[in-house]
Amino acid sequence: MTEKQKKILIVDDEENMRHMLQTMLKRYGYAVRTSSDGAQGLAEIDRNSFDFILCDVKMPQMNGMEFLKAAGDRLFSSTVIMMSAYGSIDMAIEAMKLGAYDFISKPFKNEEIRLTIKKAEERERLKKENLELKNRIRRIGGDLTFGNMVGKSSAMQGVFSMALKVARFDSTVLITGESGTGKELVAQGIHRQSDRQSGRMVPVNCASIPESLIESELFGHVKGAFTGAAKDKKGLFEIAEGGTLFLDEIGDIPVSLQPKLLRVLQESEVRPVGGNTSTTVNVRVIAATSKDLETEIANGNFREDLFYRLNVVPIELPPLRNRVDDIPLLCRFFITRLNDSLGSGIKNISAAAMAILMKHDWPGNVRELENAIERAMVLADSATLEPDNFSLGSFGSEAPDSQVDYDEGFSLKVARAKLEDRLIRKALAATGGNRTHAANMLEISHPSLLSKMKLYGIK
Repeated sequence: MTEKQKKILIVDDEENMRHMLQTMLKRYGYAVRTSSDGAQGLAEIDRNSFDFILCDVKMPQMNGMEFLKAAGDRLFSSTVIMMSAYGSIDMAIEAMKLGAYDFISKPFKNEEIRLTIKKAEERERLKKENLELKNRIRRIGGDLTFGNMVGKSSAMQGVFSMALKVARFDSTVLITGESGTGKELVAQGIHRQSDRQSGRMVPVNCASIPESLIESELFGHVKGAFTGAAKDKKGLFEIAEGGTLFLDEIGDIPVSLQPKLLRVLQESEVRPVGGNTSTTVNVRVIAATSKDLETEIANGNFREDLFYRLNVVPIELPPLRNRVDDIPLLCRFFITRLNDSLGSGIKNISAAAMAILMKHDWPGNVRELENAIERAMVLADSATLEPDNFSLGSFGSEAPDSQVDYDEGFSLKVARAKLEDRLIRKALAATGGNRTHAANMLEISHPSLLSKMKLYGIK
């Protein structure tokens, strides 16, 4: 992908001021957009991410201070510089409290603006170097966390180390692993440790979008491209401009769409459905799948050239059953986090309960463990989680012995129905009743799962 250009938004009601700043800043190599008031500025930051925002204080409709308050966390990745001809120390302090980096009094010389932005860029550079230093120390010391993931096992330490290394580059990453192992969390961690952290990370589950809509979702469409296309629409590649696009369950993308995705990855250009021209995009792609793509290639369901384009840096997440040493650490992590959201006061897990958790095979992996901990915390009568607070491997009214009895006869239809019943219940138990995740684990569509649940009387 092309080198990222610093982007600036100018919010000022004076047309001459907007024009002067835009001309000057473009000459210095910045990409510039303008808005005439705070409301338009909010609309711009909803559509795009900016490295810097120059905002006037006194404007009609929505002034600069109201803009800062309304924008809130959306300004987290932007450096805001306020401008005013009516400035005071109190106003500057108030602007700083609301998230502004600096305050410039009008009228000002062009060089003042340039030096202020350069100073802000230097601050960002120092923050980046500090973060890289912290990451280097973490790699030496073997930190137990990466983003929102925790793990002390050698397998997870290897994952964390690889993710930290690849975060510094724009290489395409393919994350593989069973459902529930945390593939999206690794993608989020890579994005937050990268130079693109000020841009958006846009996630899309390729398995959840109907085949008839996925091309429009990814690449956008022009007005009149198909029935219902009442206006032009940006695709997710354009929405993720300057940031990261996370293509989850990439193994489920239709074969018919794969050549177009391959072209986007090769050429960094997208053409909307029904459009005649292409748009250059600056996006880092991270893909993930729970499928074996080499098997899918052999079966004719996935293009080999697309696989190699995605598999530049492969990261494989181990299932939880292969890193049981991480279970106590994960339990502490989930208890601490869930105590805040549930308003509970759970302090620990008894040795007997932990022994049960360590022996369970966790078909739903870390997601199943988190759901099991949450259910146990809701059911607990004391500050310690006990064995009877956990109900593993069951869902709804499933009988304890739910194995298919193959001695009942020779009917493949009956045996298949019993096996489907058992696997659906097991998947629902592993996901805590989350039908979307269960459908992904079973590799069937969500409507198909609902139909089978009704057929087998699974409530």
